[in-house]
Amino acid sequence: MTAYSVISRAERRPLSLMVKSRVKSRVTYVDMIDISQGGCKIKATRGFATVGDRVTMKVGGINAPLGTIVWIEDRFAGVAFEGQMHAAVLDHLCSANGADITPQQHQIYRV
Repeated sequence: MTAYSVISRAERRPLSLMVKSRVKSRVTYVDMIDISQGGCKIKATRGFATVGDRVTMKVGGINAPLGTIVWIEDRFAGVAFEGQMHAAVLDHLCSANGADITPQQHQIYRV
């Protein structure tokens, strides 16, 4: 079972947050689109990373678990965390950053 298959099955929670991250010792800012205990989906400039790159992120002032880029499609990328983000931290981040819609409602807004 791959890391991607694990994070793709976790409950995704919509999030709209600018995140400071570091890839290959370079600081880059990304938009976090959604998050789960095992990973997240981000949007960044093209070419900011390649599959397999390790990434660190500071999400809402909280250091997220170390992650690895597991897929890239255009400007979007999937990050698999090496550990899990605690459910209470997810609740705090999502409520503090206007992500109070359900994942089903979020699907309607994706085009």
